[in-house]
Amino acid sequence: MPKLKTKSGAKKRFKVTGSGKVIRAHAGKRHGMIKRTPKQIRNKRGTSVLSDSDSRIVKKFLPYA
Repeated sequence: MPKLKTKSGAKKRFKVTGSGKVIRAHAGKRHGMIKRTPKQIRNKRGTSVLSDSDSRIVKKFLPYA
């Protein structure tokens, strides 16, 4: 069997933990922060876990993760 290719966009955006969960960054933090409320900015800090249905799709893009 040939090696499987990893989707380049997925390897830049997602990371798989040791237990198999998919970690993602929050959207909406690149620009236009002046119009966001301080609560929004605070809540978008750090990373979060992807939902099970979405992580199933992302794991197909990362065959060796």
